[in-house]
Amino acid sequence: MMQTEILRAFRFTLAPTPAQEQRLLRWCGNSRLAFNYALAAKKAAHEDWRAQVAELVDAGVDEASARKRVRAPTPTKPTVYKRFVAERGDDRHCFEGVAPWWHEVNTYVFQSAFLDADAAWKNWLDSFKGKRAGRRVGYPRFKKRGVARDSFRLHHDVKKPGIRLATYRRLRLPAFGEIRLHDSARRLDRLISRDEAVIQSVTVSRSGHRWYASVLCKVQADLPDKPTHAQRAAGSVGVDLGVKMLAALSRPLNPKRPDTEGHFVDNPRHLAQAAKRLGQAQRALSRKQKGSARRDKARRRVARLHHEIALRWQAALHQLTKKLATRYAAVHIEDLHVAGMTATARGTLWTAPAGKYGRRPASTGRSSTRPWRRPAANSPTRLPGTALSSRSSTAGGRPARPAPTADGETQASR
Repeated sequence: MMQTEILRAFRFTLAPTPAQEQRLLRWCGNSRLAFNYALAAKKAAHEDWRAQVAELVDAGVDEASARKRVRAPTPTKPTVYKRFVAERGDDRHCFEGVAPWWHEVNTYVFQSAFLDADAAWKNWLDSFKGKRAGRRVGYPRFKKRGVARDSFRLHHDVKKPGIRLATYRRLRLPAFGEIRLHDSARRLDRLISRDEAVIQSVTVSRSGHRWYASVLCKVQADLPDKPTHAQRAAGSVGVDLGVKMLAALSRPLNPKRPDTEGHFVDNPRHLAQAAKRLGQAQRALSRKQKGSARRDKARRRVARLHHEIALRWQAALHQLTKKLATRYAAVHIEDLHVAGMTATARGTLWTAPAGKYGRRPASTGRSSTRPWRRPAANSPTRLPGTALSSRSSTAGGRPARPAPTADGETQASR
C-alpha cells in the first residue's frame, strides 16, 4: 500500500425545508447571474477585438497580420470582480446596481461563478486552437433559468473552516446555516476527526426533485501499488460495448462463479421500462395551461421520472465498473462511439434490428439526410458495383429496374 493525498468528493442527499429550498434556489440564481456577468464581459472584449481586426482588414492589412497586431485582453476573474464590486449596488443604502442584495449571499457564490466563466472560456479557446484533446468545445453560452442546472459552489478558509459537519446528519454552510442530510456523514466525520481529511469546498446542486451536496476533501488514502493475488490470477478482461447487450466480455464477469455472471451483461433498458409512465406524464404536461400551477406540478413529475431513470443508469454502470475494476488486474475497453452507432439519420434511437430504421455503419461516421429503410423480403437487391438481381422479373408486382452499365446506358435501352 502507498499512502497518497488525493481529492475525493463525498456526495450527500439534502433534505431542506421549504424555506431553505427557496434560499437555495436564490443562491443558484445569483451564481447564474455572476456567470453571465463575467461571460458578457468576455464576449464584449472579444467583439471589440473582432471589430478592430475588421477595421485593419478594410484598411488593406493582411488578416493574419491584423490578428497579431490587435491586442484586446480578455478580462479574467480579478478584473471582473473589481468591476462587479463597483456596479453591484447596495439596497441597504438605496444604491441601485447589478445585484444590490449581494450581502445576503455568500461571496464565494459569485467568485466561484467567475472562475467557472474563466474555465469555460479557456476550454473553448484551447479547443479552438487545437491544444485541448477530446471533443470540440463550443463557444460559451449564457446560462438560462430553467435550462441550466441549478448549482453553486462555496469555498472557505481551511484554518477557520466554515463548511463543517454539525452532526452526522447536519451540514453547515457559511452564511446559510445548517441543513439536514438524508444519509449519515459518519464516515466523513471520522476521517476529519482523525486528521485524514480536510474539506476544501462544497457544491450544492439540484437534479429533479432532489438537492445534493458534494463535499470535496483532501484525503490521505492508501492506494494499492500492485494488483492483488486474486486480480493477478484472473488476469485481464476485454470489454466490448453493445446495444442489445450492455457489454460483452472476453472473460466471465465473476471468475469464481461464471455460471451466474458470464460473458454477457444484459442491457437494463431503464428508459424502455419507464416509457409508459413517462409518456403519460408528458401527455399530461402538454395538456396543462402554460403558467398555471398544475403545469408546474406536471413539469416536476416529468423531471422526477427522468431523474429516477438517470439514477438507475448510474447505479447499473457503477456496479458493473466496480466489479470489473476489483476482480481483474487490467481492463481493456474498445474505443467505439456507441451513440453514433445507435442513432438514426433523424436523430431517433435505434431500438431493434428489425425496426423502422437500420443501424448506421460505425466505420463511416457519417449519416445521410434520409433514413435508410430495410428492404422488403421480396424486393430486388444489389451489391455495390454489381448489376441488379432479383428472384423474379416482377418482384413486388412491378418489373425490375434495368441495371445501369459503366457508360450510363441501361441494358433495356440496348
